[in-house]
Amino acid sequence: MFTEFPERYITLGLKIAYYRKKAGLTQELLAERVGKSVNFIAQVEGTGTIRGVSLETLFKIAQVLDIPPAKLLADD
Repeated sequence: MFTEFPERYITLGLKIAYYRKKAGLTQELLAERVGKSVNFIAQVEGTGTIRGVSLETLFKIAQVLDIPPAKLLADD
């Protein structure tokens, strides 16, 4: 995937992984709860690939992690 903002995608994935672990969820559980494959979650969280996420999926992930979606997109 080509993007002008690869660092933003990597940061998003790292934040998802952080909040997932904080919630005590495995990639498998998160994937099941958002209706995606484990491979998809692994690609999003991984730093070696750039994997896009739709807003719908972002909202579902935030809902499962019980955080506002903005936490995943905010510049920290």
